[in-house]
Amino acid sequence: MSWENIKSFFNTYFLENNLINLVIGAIVTLAIVLIAKKVIHTFFKKTNFLTEKKERTIESMLNSIIRYAATFGYIIYAFTVYGIEVGSILAGAGVLGIILGFGAQSLIKDLLAGVFLLYEKQLEQGDWIKVNNTFSGTVEEVGLRFLKVRQWSGVLLTISNGQVNTIENYNIEKMRVIEHVTTSFYENPKKVFQVLEEICEQLNDELYPYLLKDISGAPAEAFTVYGMSSVNDHYRGYKYTITGLCIDDEYFTAAKETRRIIAEHMYQNKIQMAEQHIDMRQS
Repeated sequence: MSWENIKSFFNTYFLENNLINLVIGAIVTLAIVLIAKKVIHTFFKKTNFLTEKKERTIESMLNSIIRYAATFGYIIYAFTVYGIEVGSILAGAGVLGIILGFGAQSLIKDLLAGVFLLYEKQLEQGDWIKVNNTFSGTVEEVGLRFLKVRQWSGVLLTISNGQVNTIENYNIEKMRVIEHVTTSFYENPKKVFQVLEEICEQLNDELYPYLLKDISGAPAEAFTVYGMSSVNDHYRGYKYTITGLCIDDEYFTAAKETRRIIAEHMYQNKIQMAEQHIDMRQS
């Protein structure tokens, strides 16, 4: 087969066949996306100038940008394959109205909100957050348009960035464990304070690894009895509060263990806890 025959075959079955060109374009686009993701992942894996959580967050955002850019580029390529002038289409005023009608404003809002989420350091991948005071879970992906949160039940919540109004982040540097204890009015406050002090001693001893440390290695804020925070907690009894500053990643474990130790001491010392009483009166 001569070179002219090969050239003619190539022009006939490849260049003049739009479907084959689209398939080839899709394969090339997919390959570029996979290679770009691999390069980004390898880059962050070999560098350590940022924390691991920050690197995962930036990597997630870059991967999202790559996917959108590749999709948009392939659409333009598909237009050019069929000889459609993209510039002339976008220049039409009617098309602009159609784009706005299909929610371009919402799209731009989501994109800008995603950039601000990352730029303002409101969250990072792996953080435990509460969104709009309704949904809570671990940040699994910070995308250019969507925020994906894995709830404790295992459900994956996907919410558009533009719909995120408030974020409560439980993983920004420090978290304070705050536990309240409400005892009966018949319990002597002096005895209760003594028991609470013993509780704090055990908390500082057992939960020392969870406490936030200063430069010298000492707890920045050890477990202490904050005091009596109410003398009539919902008409049930005296309310006391214990606080301690812990590492953000260990907050839930520290809070859980704090409640366990408090309950054990209150039971061992036979401290009567507050109970709800309902008086039934007959006329």
